Amino acid sequence: MDHRLLEILVCPVTKGRLEYDRDRQELISRSAGLAYPIRDGIAVLLESEARRLDEPGATVGKS
Repeated sequence: MDHRLLEILVCPVTKGRLEYDRDRQELISRSAGLAYPIRDGIAVLLESEARRLDEPGATVGKS
C-alpha cells in the first residue's frame, strides 16, 4: 500500500485515519472498530464489506 495514498484515505464511517495491516491485507479504522479488506490491491471501503475488529471472522453487512 502506497504511503501517500494512506495519507489521503479515510474511514467512510468516521472520516478518521486508517492503518494498514500488511499481514491481513486490511485497512483498520480503530475509531469505527472496522477493518476494510484490500482485494487485488484495491481497498474496498464499504461498511458492508468491513470486518468488525471485535469479531475476527465476521463482516458488518453479512451474517
